[in-house]
Amino acid sequence: MITPATGTLLIAEPFLKDPNFMRTVILLCRQSEEEGCFGFVLNKAYQHTLNKLIPELEGIDIPVFIGGPVQADTLHYIHQFPDLLPGSLEVSENIYWGGNFETLKVLLQNHEIEQDKIKFFIGYSGWESGQLENEMNEKSWLTASSTRNIVFNTPLEEIWKASLKHLGGSYEMMINYPTDPQLN
Repeated sequence: MITPATGTLLIAEPFLKDPNFMRTVILLCRQSEEEGCFGFVLNKAYQHTLNKLIPELEGIDIPVFIGGPVQADTLHYIHQFPDLLPGSLEVSENIYWGGNFETLKVLLQNHEIEQDKIKFFIGYSGWESGQLENEMNEKSWLTASSTRNIVFNTPLEEIWKASLKHLGGSYEMMINYPTDPQLN
């Protein structure tokens, strides 16, 4: 099996039991045979907003998400502002990762960033070289192309379902699967 490309959505298979990834959708932001892969869980809310994590951003009440279990003491972001944030890396069409954080803070303080076009994450999801391929072979993940709408505009509790709908066909039926098939 081939590793999904950067910009792919990894959609947790309906019966995946890992509490870090149950019914999650991850935006894959880097795929490298040598370095492995990493991305961010799009649909797990963090308990604090951005202004609670970065005191100088007082009044900037933007939600933060749990990007994954790796390095949960780091802050990351994806956005749609490549021209405003030098050093941004394109993940997929009009979705960028990172960029100059000092510039971002100024833009946020001056209200020059539309909050529905940026997402912040604590930690990330990562796989060593070959690890994601093994999980794909075990059928732990479904894949779909990312869309700005799913990544930035879909309500948190609807992202997993919207991603399955995006796949279409028989995948849409999975929306109604129970988390534990023995309960059915």
